[in-house]
Amino acid sequence: MVTINSTLISGAGAIPAIAPLLAGKEKILLVSDGNIIKLAPTQQIRALLTANGAALQLIDNVPPEPSQHDVANILQGLGDSTFDLVVGIGGGSVLDVAKLLSVLCHPASPGLSALLKGDKPTARVTSLLIPATAGTGSEATPNAILAIPEQDIKIGIISPVMLPDYVALLPELTTSMPAHIASSTGIDALCHLIECFTATIANPVSDNVALMGLRKLLRNIETAVNEPHNLTARLEMLWASYYGGAAIAHAGTHLVHALSYPLGGKYHLPHGVANAILLAPCMKVVRPHAVEKFALVWDLVPGADTTLSNEQKSLALVEWFAALVKRLNLPDNLEALGVPREDIPVLSDAALNVKRLMNNAPCTLDHAQVQAIYQTLF
Repeated sequence: MVTINSTLISGAGAIPAIAPLLAGKEKILLVSDGNIIKLAPTQQIRALLTANGAALQLIDNVPPEPSQHDVANILQGLGDSTFDLVVGIGGGSVLDVAKLLSVLCHPASPGLSALLKGDKPTARVTSLLIPATAGTGSEATPNAILAIPEQDIKIGIISPVMLPDYVALLPELTTSMPAHIASSTGIDALCHLIECFTATIANPVSDNVALMGLRKLLRNIETAVNEPHNLTARLEMLWASYYGGAAIAHAGTHLVHALSYPLGGKYHLPHGVANAILLAPCMKVVRPHAVEKFALVWDLVPGADTTLSNEQKSLALVEWFAALVKRLNLPDNLEALGVPREDIPVLSDAALNVKRLMNNAPCTLDHAQVQAIYQTLF
């Protein structure tokens, strides 16, 4: 469990509230990607960053699912530059890279190679993270995920030092998300919340933030996807995502993410899509070990029959998850995404090796049981 001390700004029309955070900042690094940087709200923020004459260096080419090579190339381009503030505007990949750069651009940085080997940072440059998707919750986690293409895996660099000084939840930045991105990132947030809520290391703090996030997400995800300019629903989803990140910081994910990592590492499936495919099959396995918690979540589903027994509620929740993925038009099998069935043993080996997450699951799975979950995805 870590302490989150970030100062939060949130709300429609709250972009000008960023200005006071910039006092005394003379050299600013802005991290984004080629799509987000073009958005009108991003340009408004960019103008704020330089309004007082600050020198701005821009990185606008962070790729989806970045690798350690991508970060190394960015560092090489920055050279010996120093900064007073690192700002990240984008999805989880951008925010993860911004968090890493806030550490790597500090004079006390141990260096990227050392971080990949497990060394822990001790300091960071002041940072401001602004999510442009409502899903990863990266702005509230101490984690940065990098792909290691040589090994077909992803690894997490984890340290509370990477938690940002400031977070801005601005719904205007999320209205341009295509429906399939809003859907997949929303399901990613749902996975964070339900996995942390049912993890072996769940605790009163993680349970409280998970339930707050689940209440917001279950009531708003479909509205946010179907009504992209509904700023109320989009802001609620940003908060649900933030609470998902906070739940990770205080507990941790398990089965869905452990089985998802090899799909992202080997086949480069978008993280939210891989999680969506795995959500219901993994929760079906978890359900018998978390009946009471599943029942609590069922009671948050809009229109749920709360007169059911806990057992019935837990079964209904798994069915509702599967139906939600279909209603959001997300894939529900791997065959259509080009993953060969014969790779199931290799995928299972890789998933079981994500011990950091597998150990959080409320049930212990062997190789055959992990293979059985993957089998259901074809």
